[in-house]
Amino acid sequence: MNLTLTPSQILLYGIAIAGGLIYLPYIVVAYGRVSLGIDMNAPRAMFDRLPDYAKRATWAHQNSFETFGLFAAAALTAYVSNAASDQTSLYVLVFLAARFLFTLFYVLNLPWLRSPMWAISMVCIGGLFSVSLLSS
Repeated sequence: MNLTLTPSQILLYGIAIAGGLIYLPYIVVAYGRVSLGIDMNAPRAMFDRLPDYAKRATWAHQNSFETFGLFAAAALTAYVSNAASDQTSLYVLVFLAARFLFTLFYVLNLPWLRSPMWAISMVCIGGLFSVSLLSS
């Protein structure tokens, strides 16, 4: 059984995994909401009562949505411009690791570690766009 993925597959699977990472912090938010008792009449009003870790997880969740669009566009641009390579695979894998760590550091309230993970993920997005531009 061969589990080797091509660079093109890594681009596409990377988009799917990044989409899943959007909801990783929401698991923490859900735990915070359940621990308070969910108010079905005003679920958004619960935010002010959430523990600080759950508030940070909400912000990480929102930031993941903002970043996902850029990443998906960059990865799809690399895919359709036939720029898939070991370099694009590295950008995708580093992006995914940085976003996972971004969420972890956000929830744990470690901004001096969180901010570099955000910057690394942005560099990876820029790298994907650059490789696509240079390949055409």
